Amino acid sequence: MTDKPQFVGQKVKLSDICSIVSGATPKTTVKDYWGGDIKWITPSELNDDSHVIYNTAKHLTEAGFASARLRMFPEGTVLLTTRAPIGKVAIAGEPMCCNQGFKNLVCSDAVNNEYLYRYLKNRSSELQVLGRGATFKELSKKEVAAYEINLPPLKRQLEAVEKLALVDKQVVIAKTQLDKLDSLVKSRFVEIFGDFACYETKPLIKCVDCIEAGKSPKCLAFSRKMAEPGVLKLSAISSGVYCENENKALPRSVSLTIDKVVHANDILLSRKNTPELVGRSVLVKHTDGNIMFPDIIFRMHPLPPINAMYLSYLLAGPLLHSIQSLAHGSAKSMSNIPKSELAKLSIPIPALNLQNEFANFVSQVDKSRFVAQQQIEKLQMLYDSLAQEYFGD
Repeated sequence: MTDKPQFVGQKVKLSDICSIVSGATPKTTVKDYWGGDIKWITPSELNDDSHVIYNTAKHLTEAGFASARLRMFPEGTVLLTTRAPIGKVAIAGEPMCCNQGFKNLVCSDAVNNEYLYRYLKNRSSELQVLGRGATFKELSKKEVAAYEINLPPLKRQLEAVEKLALVDKQVVIAKTQLDKLDSLVKSRFVEIFGDFACYETKPLIKCVDCIEAGKSPKCLAFSRKMAEPGVLKLSAISSGVYCENENKALPRSVSLTIDKVVHANDILLSRKNTPELVGRSVLVKHTDGNIMFPDIIFRMHPLPPINAMYLSYLLAGPLLHSIQSLAHGSAKSMSNIPKSELAKLSIPIPALNLQNEFANFVSQVDKSRFVAQQQIEKLQMLYDSLAQEYFGD
């Protein structure tokens, strides 16, 4: 058994090694403030895959910049979101300014910006816990300034960046392979089924045993342990791939609702979500039989002569836009798909042998997907191990 890697370095406050730059928003009603050449970024432009940001969705004029008393920060600044949401990190690839949702870090010579980016990304959940506020959580400039990090000598920082970046590069290669496999399935779908206009159609409700919402009992704040009772989170299906580990544990005093338990060959569809994610669906291929779906998810189980793989791909791909168009709600609120309208969705019914041919093809592709996914998981474990070694506990 090898010894646990020991961190080499010192603990410092962010204010000791960085200048902290906040932002603001010019009045959106003044047209002369917008549409200029000054890059202005908001937290919504960062996601888990963000790294170097070269452009922004909106730009300011000199008048808009001056009106909000903004400060530009230079290329290489570490972007840190401190509200809505907390803990998203990236690096500015160009000089820019920001709104009030950031506390950005201009690095001194003591810290490499790429090292700091990776350190803070690794500590994202810790930063989220530090947020305060009744209406919404936020990190203040004072709290960011006082936040302590483990800082090794610069040579070791660069060594960490080099090794972690190499692992990231391998992850990108594996994810690219997954994307190519997805494209292959889409091409095969079109090749097999061609123009859907030539097939008879049935309403969705005639193709499945039922369309039912789940149940959302009060859950614990943490995920269930393997095979223990739990309830899926919406994130279990939002990515388009079924992720059973995205769940919350049920208290021991609460029993599974048997008729709301997820089964193999169920299709789960997000009935309530943000406008861009509502209507997303997945096919459940494997499950341990001890997890429920919540009331914001519809469950369907295909009836003969409908192949579950065919129907799930149809709903998640060619018919996704039609499904999302059924949702009610404004662009700023959660959208909801009424069961009565989803039930009427027109489903083309190709010959069963064609459906089965497509399902068999997907099953073969899934073997390659499994290998690529395993590679990603192994690389993530390697990354986490290196992060522990270089960043400390």
